[in-house]
Amino acid sequence: MSALMTSEIGDLEKIAILIEECQKMKIKVLPPSVNESFENFTPTKENEIRFGLTSIKNVGAGVVNSIIQERKNGPYKNIFDFAGRVLSKDLNKKSLESLIKSGTLDSLGERNQLLQNLEKILEFTRSREKIKQRRQNSLFDISSENQNIARLDSAPPASKNGILAWEKELLGLYLTGHPLEEYRLNLQKISTPILEAAQKIGQNIKIGGIVSNVKKIITKNGKELMFLKLEDFSDNIEVIVFSDILEKNKNLALEGKIVLASGKISNRDGTSKLILESLKEIK
Repeated sequence: MSALMTSEIGDLEKIAILIEECQKMKIKVLPPSVNESFENFTPTKENEIRFGLTSIKNVGAGVVNSIIQERKNGPYKNIFDFAGRVLSKDLNKKSLESLIKSGTLDSLGERNQLLQNLEKILEFTRSREKIKQRRQNSLFDISSENQNIARLDSAPPASKNGILAWEKELLGLYLTGHPLEEYRLNLQKISTPILEAAQKIGQNIKIGGIVSNVKKIITKNGKELMFLKLEDFSDNIEVIVFSDILEKNKNLALEGKIVLASGKISNRDGTSKLILESLKEIK
């Protein structure tokens, strides 16, 4: 627990291990928050901690420091209050997009609406910088044209699966849910949990889960070989897909697909892997 709060954590695998430890101790890990998070994982109340800002992909130390220092002047009230106060040179389009997608700015607006208004928010930031350069430091000095900028256009909310995909991409894990949740009961009936399956060396097994990573290589004889990372609620496993199987399953061997993989567990190099024999989409 202390490691979460005191060390600088940047490695996604290390984060995942620490999160797992928290879950075992029944400590709830909350998404990052612009008004509550600090550099590293931080306790907010009993049995709850906030995700650290420095662990968000594409968000640099300069932005994090500016957010925390400016917050001493009071919490951020809305997205334009945030954009007008955090004037770090590192708060660019990429870092702001990552803050939005990771849920860090959820208290300031809905994720997809903020994304759809990203250019408008950045334009507001540039306008505020010009105003400050002219020493017009009061928010009441915003010109009429800036007042027009400071309104968000409407947009449909982000989908649940979209939000989970963003969290996985930028935080390294799912925090507000799991894409397999609606399939949980079905998976229990038709597949073996990965943690258990990995011990069944040499056995034919069925594993259900979500494809979280895809890597393809060309072998010396010119054939395609694919490596899938399949994960469920218990663990993850590498799935090896040879060219003949791949040819039949190209439309399923894609990141984000929820599939039932059948094959044999191999432990040739000391790590359990599934040698794929067939792949079926779970709907």
